Amino acid sequence: MLLLRSLVIQGSWNYSTMQGAGLGFALIPVLRLLYGGGRGAELDEAVGRHSRFFNANPYLSTVAIASIARMESEGADAEQIERFKGALVSPLGSLGDRLVWARWRPLCSLLALAVFVLGASWWVASGLFIVLYNLVAVPLRVWGLRLGWKEGRDVGRALMGSPLRRLPDRLTIPIAIIGGALLPPLALAVGGASGVGPTPVIGVALALTVVGYWRPAFAGRLAALGLVLGSLVFAALEKTVW
Repeated sequence: MLLLRSLVIQGSWNYSTMQGAGLGFALIPVLRLLYGGGRGAELDEAVGRHSRFFNANPYLSTVAIASIARMESEGADAEQIERFKGALVSPLGSLGDRLVWARWRPLCSLLALAVFVLGASWWVASGLFIVLYNLVAVPLRVWGLRLGWKEGRDVGRALMGSPLRRLPDRLTIPIAIIGGALLPPLALAVGGASGVGPTPVIGVALALTVVGYWRPAFAGRLAALGLVLGSLVFAALEKTVW
């Protein structure tokens, strides 16, 4: 139930409490168990407390939802929970934004674009984006829920040691390489030129991505190589394209 309710945590987003109303809504099933199944003063007060200001990346909001639920079940003081909730805003927002908005979503977009350039129809490329994006988005919510309930008030320390903190830097490699390698086939597609297919260029980009991922020491050079490769091929084909 907490997982399902976390999907609509931004359903009542506003400039005053941000995701606060969504957080309170997500916690209602737990609060009902703790403060009685029906409506009562204690339940209303608890929901009101958790509907105050809160803001984090929606995909990592389950970390806060589960950890707060555990603290409530342990009888933690309301003021302590409020301080804890405020302390989670920055780390969950920073990590989630870097991982999902700035890395995973652009990478899924580039991969879908590469499939489209290779000749797939628009609906196949769009479907690929949706599938790839949710292959991380949904498990990330589940992971956050489990981590938050397991660690409770110590979830901050668990986040500091999480491998997710290093993942955004790793995802920079394929984003840069694939983005650079897509320049020539996109130029060819725009210009209507023929005789040079995009497959070899994208193949090289994927190879560089694999090497860069498993050999992080060369990541910066390989990312730059991908961008330079795309630019050089684009320049070489400029007369053909236009």
